[in-house]
Formats: sequence, structure tokens, C-alpha cells
Amino acid sequence: MLGVAAFATGVGPRPSGAAWDVLYDVVLYHLSWLAAGTACWLTARRAPREALAWRALATTLVAGAAGNVARIVETGQAGTTPAPVADTCVAIAYASLYVALFVLIRARVPRFLPSMWLDGVVGALGTTAVGTGFLLGPYLTDGGHVSVAQLAWPGADVLLLSLLVGVSAILGVHLDRTLLCVAGGIALFCVADVALFALSAEGRYADGGPLELLWQAGILLTALAARRTTGDPRPPDGQEGVRITWRLVALPLAGTLAALVVLAAGYGDDLPDTAGWLAVGCVLAALARTAVTFREVRSFTAVRQEARTDELTGLPNRRALLEHARTVVAGASTASPAALLLLDLDGFKEVNDSLGHGAGDELLCQVGPRLAPALRPGEVLARLGGDEFAVLLPHVDLDTAAGRAGAVHDLLRQPFEVDGIRLHVGVSIGVSTAPVPADDVQELLRCADVAMYAAKTERTGVHVYVPDPNSGSGERLRTMEELRTALVADQLDVHLQPQVAMDDGRVVGVEALLRWHHPERGLLSPAHVLPAAEQAGLLRPLTDTVLERSLDAVAQWWDEHRVPVSVNLSAANVADIDLPGKVAAKLARRGLPAAALTLELVEDTLMADPERGRSVLGELRRLGVRTSIDDYGTGYSSLAYLRRLPADELKLDRSLTADVDVDERAAAIVRHTVALAHDLGLSLVAEGVEDVVTARRLAALGCDVAQGYAIARPMPVGDLLHWLSARRTGLVRFA
Repeated sequence: MLGVAAFATGVGPRPSGAAWDVLYDVVLYHLSWLAAGTACWLTARRAPREALAWRALATTLVAGAAGNVARIVETGQAGTTPAPVADTCVAIAYASLYVALFVLIRARVPRFLPSMWLDGVVGALGTTAVGTGFLLGPYLTDGGHVSVAQLAWPGADVLLLSLLVGVSAILGVHLDRTLLCVAGGIALFCVADVALFALSAEGRYADGGPLELLWQAGILLTALAARRTTGDPRPPDGQEGVRITWRLVALPLAGTLAALVVLAAGYGDDLPDTAGWLAVGCVLAALARTAVTFREVRSFTAVRQEARTDELTGLPNRRALLEHARTVVAGASTASPAALLLLDLDGFKEVNDSLGHGAGDELLCQVGPRLAPALRPGEVLARLGGDEFAVLLPHVDLDTAAGRAGAVHDLLRQPFEVDGIRLHVGVSIGVSTAPVPADDVQELLRCADVAMYAAKTERTGVHVYVPDPNSGSGERLRTMEELRTALVADQLDVHLQPQVAMDDGRVVGVEALLRWHHPERGLLSPAHVLPAAEQAGLLRPLTDTVLERSLDAVAQWWDEHRVPVSVNLSAANVADIDLPGKVAAKLARRGLPAAALTLELVEDTLMADPERGRSVLGELRRLGVRTSIDDYGTGYSSLAYLRRLPADELKLDRSLTADVDVDERAAAIVRHTVALAHDLGLSLVAEGVEDVVTARRLAALGCDVAQGYAIARPMPVGDLLHWLSARRTGLVRFA
């Protein structure tokens, strides 16, 4: 393009003559204008967000070419001689260019802040002051020999350059390639126009020559911008903006310095008054920008503080703790270790449930003041969320950290006063250290969490993390995450263990036992699943899944065998007041009667909220669903508790039935438990019946139902269907 332009403008050799001049000046010279305009118009199709900008740029190029041709036709020469048609075309070109710049910047800055506007104003006023003072100044003073009309276009160019500087200031000199090419092209146009004006005003301008190549270079950059645009302008990256702070202040600072130069150079009326007033405006805008900057810094500091402070307690939050911990762990060594105490309040849920969340919040707010006297300079107490707190101890070894944890434990064991009530809450504390065994912050938190869970499980109050390859803590954490996937990936199933009547061997029920088809570890029993599910808070969805699978299974044989299925409930399910409605809906969806289901629960399940649990179980019994107390004899075994519990059967734990044939004391316990159950109108199921001898002894003691390997092992649904069919012809009586 530049080669053709050099040939057309006379920079390179070309034939002479009027006809050749018309061909070069009118046709060849403006081919690049039209080609670039076409490229911009086509770009609008693939950049819908910037379509108006590219159409405006196309209009600018076409109108500019038309203005050049009109000027040649009207005046017979190029330059600044007034020409109505040409000047109209140029005015259209300038107006379109302003529109294009506005749309391009608007697509890249979704929200303008006051500081951004002021940056743009400072840059624009400073540039205008320089342009007016030094470029147009000589022609605005008494010594100038040009008309106001002749100053219109160079004045427009100075304003355009000012707008470019303002745009760059708004973006923090962070122009993308498209906008950079457009800005470069416009800048070349403006420089060429001002140079043309200066040469024409001095009578030294001649048509053609190297100056013409500046316009062609500007057109080339505009065409390159159209070719490079992706149609998806993105705002400046905030993270990168932090790393290039100098770019944010470069142009506003340059604009302010330029204004000061104008004021200094204009001292003594050497420059036009307009330049001086523009410079004054620039300095005032810079002062306003400084005030806004101070306000933004103060706001940023406040927001930063709020982002690192727990809203309820006023303590540092998890983010603040992690920031401090990274610094502390990075500086920790075996000679100067660091420690982390992870605290979890025991019994906090009961405070919330009994006294309300307001009382719970008040209790949490008292933790910080209670522990503050025990903290030393540089130590951080933070609230991680819920009822979890952490204490970061720099330069503390393991033994000292354990001692500090004991002191914290004793402080929190002292009573709190909430709403005029004295409350005692426990606390479980896990202790971990860095750089051994934890060499980073995340590992430090993980080790402390494992230790805290051990303290809570073992009820020791404080537990120090010591690496143990046989502890299985990592395996437990992995199991928790994999179990979440299993719940939605159809990896959970039930195996069913039959229950038979002692007197005639009839199959009177089956118990559903959870099985996990793990993709790597094979078939897992409840012993591998339930501990992880309890810690992860997945017992309710896990029980819901088992209930669904169990009802799907019983629906396959109910019409033929009428054998109900027993499903174990978790404490979360028993406390769910919507449970009876959910169970009724599940049964109705499968066309099953309430008699097809028995719900089992252990004695401890109801202790968290006995009244609600009894209400839920009572509603289930009114629906016709049987309820069973599982593992009887291993929990609280309160007779008063048993009297008030709505149940249909007791299930004796295997620990009471295993030695009943050789231990008379065990037999006596079973005998009296059977009598108690029957007097209360309950049937009694003996679990763990491993052989026929034990089964016959239990039958003699009055047990109603047997369950165990002596009858059958847990089996999949398909195998149970075959077993039920074969069982019809092979009943075994134990009585």
C-alpha cells in the first residue's frame, strides 16, 4: 500500500502530465482509503459489539477520500484553501471519527469511575494546552496571518489528539492491539494535518512528497486494526493493572507536567490566553484527581479490612488467617517451628436449637474476649466459620503448642453467660505444626483438622497431630469426597438379609444393608461408608438413597411373597418432621402398603431431640409403618425411655446373643428382655444368629425372629428372589 502511495504521491518516480496527475492524485492515491474503508465495514459483521465504531471508521475514510477529491476539483490544489464541499466531507469524517473512538472505548470500559474520568480530563486538557500554546499559538496571536476558518481543522486535530491521550489515560496506557492500531492511525492523520497547515500557512507546502505518506501510513494502521480485531474486546485485567501501576499515572502525570510547562512558558503573555486557561483547568483537574485518589485509597483500605474481618465477631476471618499463616509457615524452621490450633465448639448446635441463633451468635462473640488475654504479640485468633476458630502461634514448638491448647481448652470450659443463662460448652482442639509435618498452609490446616476430629471422636479435648501411616485419616478424607460422587453416580446399592420366625421358619422380613460398588476398591460395607458419611454430613441423603433402593427391591416381590423390608434411619432423618409425608409418597409411588416397610433406629438416635423424634415415629406408626429399635442393649437402655418410645419390635444386639448357649448370665438377660418386650406388646428379633444351636437356644428363651448367618448372608436383590422361591419348600423350624 505504501509503495503504491509513494508512486502516486510523487515520492517515487512517475510519468508527468495532466492526465497522469489526475490518475495518480484522484484514483491511485485514494484506492488505499477505499480499501481500508471496505475492510472496516466488513469488520462490523464479525464484531457486533463494535459494529457502530467500524462503520463510523469506514465512513471517516470514505468521506475523507471524497473530501480530498472535492478539494482537487474545487480548488485545483491540495492544502487548506476553503472549499465548501470538501470541508463538508471533512467535517463528516471528523464527526464519524469521534463516534468511532467513543464506541471503541465504551466497549472496553463497562463502568467509568470518577478517577477514570479525571484521568482522561487531565490528559486531554494538558494535550490541548500544549497544542493550543505551541502548535496553534503562533497563529492565534497578533502575528498570525491565517483566518479562523483555516484554524478549524488543525484545531479539530489538536482536540482529536487530546481525546486520544484522554482515552489512553482512562485505560491506563493499556491499549489492546486493535485500539493501539486505530490510535496510531489517528495520531498520524493529526500530525500530517497539523504539518500541512503549518507549511501552508508559511507558503512552503507543495503537493506530493513525503508528507503524503503519513496519511497513507495512518490508513495502513487502520486497515491493520480492522484485520486484527477479534470482536470480543475485554476490559483491562485487574490483576495486571496492579502490576503496571505506573501505566495508570503516566499520562495524567505527563498532562499535568505539560500544563505546568505551558503556564511557565506563557509567563509574560508569550502564549495565547486560551492555552493558559486550559493549563489552569488541567492543574485543577489534577488536584481533583489527587483528592479522589486519597478517597479511593481510604475506601480501599476500609474494604480490605472488612474483607479480612469476620462480620459477627470482629476477629480476623479465614482469609486473614491464611495470609498470616503463609508468612509464618514460610519463615518456620525446625529450630523455630510454628503451630496452629483448630478449635470446634462442642454442644453449640444445642445452644442454637434451644435458645435460638441470636444466643448462639452472642456466645460466638464472647470467644474472642475470652481468649484475648491468653494471646501473645504476633499470635492470631481467627474465626473460620460456624463454630470453628483457629489460633496461629509463630515460634512455638509442639510441646508448647500442646500446653497452650490445654490452656485455651480450660478457658473455654468456663461458663458463658448468654441471655442471663449460664452455659457450659466444650471444645475440641486439634494441634499441628510446621514445617514438620506440614510444610505449607493447606497441609497445616489439614493436619489440624484431622487432629481436631480425633479430639472430638475420642472426647479428649486436645489432640496433637502425629503422622501415622496406619491412621487412615487420609483414606477417610478421600472416602468422604468419593462418597459425594457415589451418591449421584449410581454406585450405592443394598444387600438384603432375611429374617425368619423362630416357631415355623417363615420369612417375616429382610433387612436392607448398604453396599458401595466402589470403582477401585470393590464392594464396601457400611463399616467403610458410615463414618465418612457422618463426618461429611451425608447421613440424610445416604439414608434417603438406601430407602429408595429398598422400596424398589420390595416392590419386585411384594405381590408374591408379602415380605417387608427394614431400613435403618439416621438421627437426621428421625428429626425430620417431613419424614412421614416423604415415606408415604415413596410408598404410594410404587403402589406399596405401609406394611411393606419397617424403619429401624438405634436408641441413641432420639437423644438429641427426643420429643421431635417421638412425634415423627408416632406419625409413621399412624400411617401403618412399623418401627424397630435396633442394637437394643448397647445404648442408654433406659426403661422409662423405652416406655415412651413408639415402637413395634426390639432387636437384640449380637453382643447379647452370641454366647447365649454357653453363658447362663447372657441367657438370663435375654430371657428377661424377651419378657419385657412381650409385656410391652413388642416382638423381639435376635441378631447375630450364627449357628443352629444358638438359634434353638434363643427360640427356647422366647425370641420371636432370628437374623444371621445361620439363616442366610446378605445378598443382592436377584439372589434374594431365588432364595425366597426356594425357601417355600425348605422351611426350617428352630422352636
